[in-house]
Amino acid sequence: MGLLREDEAPVYELLREMGQSPFLLTADHAGRAIPRALGDLGVPRAEMDRHIAWDIGIAGVTRRLSEALDATAILQNYSRLVIDCNRQPHVLSAFPEVSEATPISGNEGLDEAAKAARRAAIFDPYHGAIGRLVVERARTVYVAMHSFTPVYLAQARPMHVAVLFNRSPRLSKILANLLRAEGGLVVGENAPYRVTDETDYGVPVHAERNGLDYLEIEIRQDLIAGEAGQAEWAGLLARLLPEALKQLDAGAKT
Repeated sequence: MGLLREDEAPVYELLREMGQSPFLLTADHAGRAIPRALGDLGVPRAEMDRHIAWDIGIAGVTRRLSEALDATAILQNYSRLVIDCNRQPHVLSAFPEVSEATPISGNEGLDEAAKAARRAAIFDPYHGAIGRLVVERARTVYVAMHSFTPVYLAQARPMHVAVLFNRSPRLSKILANLLRAEGGLVVGENAPYRVTDETDYGVPVHAERNGLDYLEIEIRQDLIAGEAGQAEWAGLLARLLPEALKQLDAGAKT
């Protein structure tokens, strides 16, 4: 018997599977569910409301953006504290024993069998679904949707939004320029995070290995914690993403 029971939340939510947009929206940290078999992982309830458990606000932005673009979207429902679906499963941060300054006692001393059970229940089905979508679609532009906390370990982060990239920065840099042209936005590039083969999973594995154009977008969480902010940012991205892709394609032809 697997880790998840039949009456528990599905691993992922798939929206507009037949959407006509080339954009494929992924939200690795959309939810904060914990399998009942794991209890509360030793994490106080109040801590599960914080960024350590999920990407606050990104599910609402992604759902609205999917609707606005008629884009396929896949949202992963389980907490990053169970298994981080944007980490290589062999790295320590895939099963964090401490997140920011919060001990995750339910992750202390996990053996390989326990890690494998979490991977089989959550990580593999989620990434298997993304892999199938990439193969089945005529064209996929991979868009990894994330959010970041305004303050991390007492360090303030002044940017409102950021674009992250690894080997192929073209589309990310186009979007960064479009965001700056809006006026009033502080836009980060590979800050407060950067994408690497050693730590990240979605972009290196699904996008770069398959030669896809891609974006990784990070929005500051205080801007999208409520529905009004989620709608505002979904509307902005729904306007700018097609323009960014148009500029990318035009550049490829010259």
